[in-house]
Amino acid sequence: MSEPSDKSLLQKLNRTMMGKLLVIAVLMFGFGYALVPVYRAICEVTGINLLTPKDISAKELSNSQIDRSREILVEFDANTQGPWRFRPVQSSMKVHPGEMHQIVYEVVNQQPYQMDAQAIPSYAPQQAGQFFKKMECFCFQQQTLGPKEARQMPVVFFIDPAIPKDVKTITLSYTFFDIGGKTKTAAASGADKS
Repeated sequence: MSEPSDKSLLQKLNRTMMGKLLVIAVLMFGFGYALVPVYRAICEVTGINLLTPKDISAKELSNSQIDRSREILVEFDANTQGPWRFRPVQSSMKVHPGEMHQIVYEVVNQQPYQMDAQAIPSYAPQQAGQFFKKMECFCFQQQTLGPKEARQMPVVFFIDPAIPKDVKTITLSYTFFDIGGKTKTAAASGADKS
């Protein structure tokens, strides 16, 4: 007779445990569901990590780091070592320190085979290099150009407002050179076999 009572006691304990687990699961779901509005309310009250900021005027969004009291002439130069046509689309521009700008360089592979290249920047005066900040630049990575391929490559930059006051002109010069050799050799050996 003790066997059925143990069995019924075990079933009762299992039902109680199942009920507790269901209550915990429902509470966890409710807590997770409530986190989003609670998070938004906390962020709005504290002013951090606003997902949708309210009433932001264009004046508040302007860059306060721009030094509008001075202008610097930035000249763009291009040199090549290899069979490329490489040039900036604009030879110079006047910029205010701290203001974001973009210049585009054009490159054309004049060969009938693919080539790999890399650009290396230099600055004049040399001290200007530490104040010339590039946000995007084709010099950060190797460029692979197909046969006769032309490409426009942007440089997004700003001049650090801490640049010395006596610097009135900066020259940004790129040297674009062939780093491949393998694709040229493979194309030439493929031509020999035919």
